[in-house]
Amino acid sequence: MGDSNSFTSHFIELRSRLLNSLLFIFVIFIISYIFAEQIYNFLVEPYAHAVKDDQNSRRLIFTALHETFITYIKVAFFSAIFLGSPVLLIQIYKFIAPGLYKNEKKAILPYLISTPILFLLGGFLVYYLVMPLAIKFFLSFETLGTNTTLPIQLEAKVNEYLSLIMRLIFAFGISFQLPIVLNLLARIGVVNSNYLKTRRRYVIVIIFALAAILTPPDPITQVGLAIPLLLLYELSILTVKYTEKKNKVDLENA
Repeated sequence: MGDSNSFTSHFIELRSRLLNSLLFIFVIFIISYIFAEQIYNFLVEPYAHAVKDDQNSRRLIFTALHETFITYIKVAFFSAIFLGSPVLLIQIYKFIAPGLYKNEKKAILPYLISTPILFLLGGFLVYYLVMPLAIKFFLSFETLGTNTTLPIQLEAKVNEYLSLIMRLIFAFGISFQLPIVLNLLARIGVVNSNYLKTRRRYVIVIIFALAAILTPPDPITQVGLAIPLLLLYELSILTVKYTEKKNKVDLENA
């Protein structure tokens, strides 16, 4: 009976925390929709900056009556998930924290802090480096045309552009969680630093294949995702090695 009551109380607490998180995300969604135009302008800035010195008059178009409205909904939803995820992580941590020992709380806290930081780093890489370079790359395929051929010029759609940049931000942000995942796997004994070292060549192939799946079919964004992931993998090996040494010292002192 006691176990049943305990399970019920834990389930009620988890449901309450998840509902609070979802309510917060919904509030952020409403606020984001109110400021959707400002968020839209922020997301369009890489494109505007990349074409500011272009001789052609650039614009973003929409071809359906409802397209801009749907785009603003997507922008608001993107902002709500982006800003609400840390709150969700905190709520989950608060739920599991009472059942952890003091040393376990100390161990999990760095992961809680580094998860949103790594996600932001991935987003910043897309916004400030990958997207401007990718836009320049795609625009290089334009032609001026001649007397016998029509020019090839980009008429970018609002919805398609914003879907691309938001998808890339999420793809890079989630991919940048690689050190977190590998360190957690190392903590529970699934992998170790030697295993990660010996599997390096296979991981390189997997990373480039993953980059090809998550990004558009162009070398700029694929390499832009693959190289940071390779660096993060090497960083993961170092952090896993440090964790192993720390665990060894803790066992010797115990």
